[in-house]
Amino acid sequence: MDLWSKKVPGIIALTLSCWCAAMAGGDVCRSPLVSNLPPPSFRSSSQLSGSHGPGFAKLNRREGAGGWSPRSSDRYQWLEVDLGGRTQITAVATQGRYGSSDWLTAYLLMFSDTGHNWKQHRQEDNIGAFAGNSNADSVVQHKLRHPVIARYVRLFPLDWNPHGRIGLRLETYGCPYDSDVVSFDGHSSFLYRWSPRPRQATRTSISLKFKTLRNSGTLLRAEGRSEHSLTLELEKGKLLVVLRKGAGSSSPDGRHRLVSLGSLLDDQHWHRVAVEHHGDHLNLTVDGSTAWVQIPPGFTLWDHDQMSVGGDRGLAARGAVGSDGNFCGCLENVRYNGVNLVDLARQSDQRVTVKGNVTFSCVEPVFVAMTFTGPQSFLRLPRATGGPPPAPPGVAVALQFRTWNRAGLLLTFDLPSGGGGAVWLYLSKAALRLRVHKPGRAPLELSAGSALNDGQWHSAALVSRRGHLSVAVDGDEGSAAGRASPSFDVTAAQLFFGGCPAEGSGHECSNPFDAFQGCVRLLTVDDQRVDPIEVQRRLIGSYGHLQIDVCGIIDRCSPNHCEHGGGCSQSWTTFHCNCSGSSYGGATCHTLSRPLGRCGGQRVGLRSNLFAAIIIIIIIIIIIVIIVVVVVWMLRTIYEQSCEAYKHRGNTSGYYYIDVDGSGPIGPQLIYCDMTEDETWTVIQHNNTELTRVRPSAGRAPHAARFAYASGDGQLAAVIGQSEHCEQELTYRCRRSRLLHAPDGSALSWWAGGPGEGRRQTHWGGAAPGSRQCACGRQGSCVEPHHGCNCDADRTEWANDSGLLTHKETLPVRSLVLGDVQRPGSEGAYRVGPLRCHGDKSVWNAAFFDQETSYLHFPTFHGELSADISFLFKTTSSSGVFLENLGIKDFIRIELSSPTEVLFSFDVGNGPLAVGVSAGFPLDDGRWHRVRAERNVKEASLRLDGLPAATQDAPADGHVHLQLNSQLFIGGTASRQRGFRGCIRALRLNGATVDLEARARITPGVEAGCPGHCSSYGPLCQNRGRCVEGTGRFSCDCGPSAYTGAFCDREVSATLKSGTSVSYALDQRAANGPNGSDGAPPSSPGAENISLSFRTNQSPALLLYVASHRGEYLALLLNKHDKLEVRYRLDGSKSAETLHSKVRNLANGHLHTVTISRLADAVSLQIDQNSKEDFNLTTGVEFSGIRLLVLGRVHDSGALDPEMARLASLGFAGCLSAVLFNSVSPLKAALLHPDTSPVTVTGPLVQSICGSTSTNPHAAEPTHHQSGQSGSVEAGRPVVNAVRGDSALIGGLITLAIFVTASALAATARFLHRRQGTCPGRDIKTVKPEDGPELPLGGQTCSHNGPSENQKEYFI
Repeated sequence: MDLWSKKVPGIIALTLSCWCAAMAGGDVCRSPLVSNLPPPSFRSSSQLSGSHGPGFAKLNRREGAGGWSPRSSDRYQWLEVDLGGRTQITAVATQGRYGSSDWLTAYLLMFSDTGHNWKQHRQEDNIGAFAGNSNADSVVQHKLRHPVIARYVRLFPLDWNPHGRIGLRLETYGCPYDSDVVSFDGHSSFLYRWSPRPRQATRTSISLKFKTLRNSGTLLRAEGRSEHSLTLELEKGKLLVVLRKGAGSSSPDGRHRLVSLGSLLDDQHWHRVAVEHHGDHLNLTVDGSTAWVQIPPGFTLWDHDQMSVGGDRGLAARGAVGSDGNFCGCLENVRYNGVNLVDLARQSDQRVTVKGNVTFSCVEPVFVAMTFTGPQSFLRLPRATGGPPPAPPGVAVALQFRTWNRAGLLLTFDLPSGGGGAVWLYLSKAALRLRVHKPGRAPLELSAGSALNDGQWHSAALVSRRGHLSVAVDGDEGSAAGRASPSFDVTAAQLFFGGCPAEGSGHECSNPFDAFQGCVRLLTVDDQRVDPIEVQRRLIGSYGHLQIDVCGIIDRCSPNHCEHGGGCSQSWTTFHCNCSGSSYGGATCHTLSRPLGRCGGQRVGLRSNLFAAIIIIIIIIIIIVIIVVVVVWMLRTIYEQSCEAYKHRGNTSGYYYIDVDGSGPIGPQLIYCDMTEDETWTVIQHNNTELTRVRPSAGRAPHAARFAYASGDGQLAAVIGQSEHCEQELTYRCRRSRLLHAPDGSALSWWAGGPGEGRRQTHWGGAAPGSRQCACGRQGSCVEPHHGCNCDADRTEWANDSGLLTHKETLPVRSLVLGDVQRPGSEGAYRVGPLRCHGDKSVWNAAFFDQETSYLHFPTFHGELSADISFLFKTTSSSGVFLENLGIKDFIRIELSSPTEVLFSFDVGNGPLAVGVSAGFPLDDGRWHRVRAERNVKEASLRLDGLPAATQDAPADGHVHLQLNSQLFIGGTASRQRGFRGCIRALRLNGATVDLEARARITPGVEAGCPGHCSSYGPLCQNRGRCVEGTGRFSCDCGPSAYTGAFCDREVSATLKSGTSVSYALDQRAANGPNGSDGAPPSSPGAENISLSFRTNQSPALLLYVASHRGEYLALLLNKHDKLEVRYRLDGSKSAETLHSKVRNLANGHLHTVTISRLADAVSLQIDQNSKEDFNLTTGVEFSGIRLLVLGRVHDSGALDPEMARLASLGFAGCLSAVLFNSVSPLKAALLHPDTSPVTVTGPLVQSICGSTSTNPHAAEPTHHQSGQSGSVEAGRPVVNAVRGDSALIGGLITLAIFVTASALAATARFLHRRQGTCPGRDIKTVKPEDGPELPLGGQTCSHNGPSENQKEYFI
């Protein structure tokens, strides 16, 4: 994008130079062109009378009947003006017939150089209609968007006053046009030689205009002493720029197709071409389209000293197309660096050599084409189109056609009435087919050709003579009937082309196929040419909805409106984008999205037997699979722009596709998101994040390392730019290896960081840029104070210099050079950690609008052909305008139209259109809601939260450019009415974030930022976690919870042996006060709440024991019958009460969940999903003075009765998870906060996973999530061995499908397996102990630099 923007001024200058003649002088080229013409310059299709003739159709004249009126008022009428020569036309004006009720309300304009081969003028590529008059006297003038060069003007009425008839007076405005024209016949050319020879040039310009009927040929070729050449060629109607190395080179290495542009350039109309060469790039402009390309090395210096125009003499030897590869047609104003070569050739300049028949005027053949515009188009011709001699037996029809449609009827006729039947010549699947049907006989079918819907001219011929029937395409016969029986002789009385007349026309014609839409020319019947002009004059045959003497084909894929590399295909009326090769979706591949079945280009690993089972399942339950596929398609979603955005959808740590610029050019990439309780980290790996040994080797060269990141440069720059903080670890461990400085002060080592290749940096981790120090130098803690780094002390024992690089402009680290590693005895090891960033400045960029009259304004929004807008809002108001931008007539607006509906409205010149989404629930609920709107040339769409998108198709052949000129208003309108009250955040226009906060800080009535995030995101905090407001963010406080993680959703579990004891001193905890890490002491002696999960095969076993200072206790245990018992001793003078659960078989090795709640004497117990069991205590209700909570074995059992003491000595062998006593989580304290909590652990306690980590039920949308499982690091990129997790809905549907199939087959298919561990199993490159026994390298632990879980999932 940056390169393009830098070249735009040059491109604009080039384009303006092509149009300089049209625009020079402004209103100078605005002279009336029609008012002084003589009557013979006017022609028309018909006239009502002599006083209504075309010669009276002059603006503001009253002669005759006051203007032109045809005999009948229909769309087949036209008025033509001959301007006497090629003229530059800049405007047209119309008026009704004077003193009448006759005027036009809409019309078409066509132009021509010869009076034939008309070209329809289009205001905006596909808009051809001009608005007419509203009365007979007022003048309506239209200034042409681009001037037209033509001699003839023809106007076709489309609509007229319904209470009158067609009536017209006309004027065109412009000025004379002079040019130098030359014609080539396909065998001629001229050669221009520079004298003296020019120097090598890095800037060159070539411009010309051309017209031709051939789709291939060489326009010009320039070459120089180096035998490097540039060629402009036509190939299948497209213009190519070809660079060659060496004279006559035809090898693939010598011929480089640099760029292709344009389409349908063989339409015998003038086309403008400009080539601008600047150093290592080239701009090619064809008509209104410009392409910028990079020139390959070796082609950048041009030393052209001769140019062949109209052909290339050596081209035929290289197998070029055409008679001898030359151009056949007309060229105009051929200029090379400002030199007019045609003018020099016309003046017989000695530097010009002419070959063959070169004419200095435009000589062109006349081919009259016909356009079949729609399903109602047809042409009827009698057999004897040319008079005597009579038609021979049989039939012979030939024609040329071009179309984009794969199907359509070319010709049909009925067989003579004696035998009956019919013949159809038609296109089907882009091939030509012939079907002959005669009653009582099997149909005869022939076919020929393929890919005939490519927009090129193709010839088709049908010949039936003496029982021989054949069909041919482009001169090649297809399958033929051979010498058929005489009963298959094909004859006809009248022929129908393109389609059939409407019913009731009186003509026998049947068409079981689609009508033909396209162009036809060179039509012959029985070897006699049909003149379409006679058809137009109603002298032969008849027609309907046919344009004669014009080919109206349009290439809707040129320019290609499919973005991001999407493939374009088209029919006659529309185009379609194939986005399958990109990560984008939508009608024009504008919006970033993906189907749920893909994940980062990596396959989800499935075992072969599982794959085979899946194939069988799919075959058996195809209907269910189709339902699942439909649901998957409906759940297509848009990638988020950052890890922060994924967190606010309720996603936990894992790999996600990050799209930093939405619909911009940077594609999505797989990035690890580490979502902790405090921050959300974006982690970008490179090819070597491990500690790497550097040993002395032969030579004096320093050790150099380069780091290749998993993300591209654009992605890296965007992530760093939008993050609040970034850091990267830089470590060097050394022994007799100095780091930054030699004894003389010279630099030994450095690293490069920042954009591109990076800039050289001489500081180390933990120090400031430019300081030439390490972290210890900044802190004053180096081993030798006069050195800025520990390693610079050059000691024989191991030293370490490490720290974090935090200055974003120097990140990421691109390369590293270590200079002191070659001395004997020198040893070192370096580590460059992954890039880690947190804080997305765009996600929380918000503004609060307190009044309806307040708003923010920004520069005009530019989304002429495609635009996407996304933001989040929350409000308590029932309506208001979020966004508005106005033009003269066009506009775009998004608003809350009612408490339950969001409306997206716009006008691009076709009248206002709107698309709305009704939520069915209140949107003024003070919670965040997401809006995504997109508008392109195909459709407009609107999405609200997770609801299905609403779409509105663009009008066929309507205006497509959105032209805005006012400021962009956010939160209000230009009229300061219907403004929005509430918050808007994360506003993005075409992928670029709008900085609402910066503008809000300087705008009265608008506040930067928006509080109250927990109102929307509080439910994401689970398991008693509390939502905590932050500046531009929220977090979950898991202190009161037995869980941990970003959303308090990750269980804290441990495996205990029979001798393990976890003792938590509740009395010390109460004395010290809560620290937030493991809860608060019990709040009431008359109540407690207990919850935990366990898995064991041991019985009896003690799960939990709570004791007081007064000999009271509470015990939770499994008895020898595998049942749960709760023992309460709340009165020290009495025996314990035992509450027996009825649930059996709890020591079966499965995970069980227990919740106990007591209030006074009422106790409630629930195990798993079983019914609650209620009990009542009889011995006491006060449990005060609690001093100790024990999990597993109780060592201090002196105060217990013998039976309880025996059980306490047995302890617990198994897994405990999510243990919570009131607000105390002893396992969490022991495993996560052992140094700050009053907890004592004896015996083995290993953190593990008892069961599945709880999932977040509040995630609103399916995610693009890959849970991390690290692998070994390959050279060049990190391994991402991760499998994505998606919507629970999809999983449920697939589970249902497999369950139904398994039941039908009487078998169970296990399709989902998920395994989690405490630490990723990483196969990483580390320094081996035997390589450096003295190097103090720690063992591998679960690091904050990467995934913290080892998960594996299988999905169908």
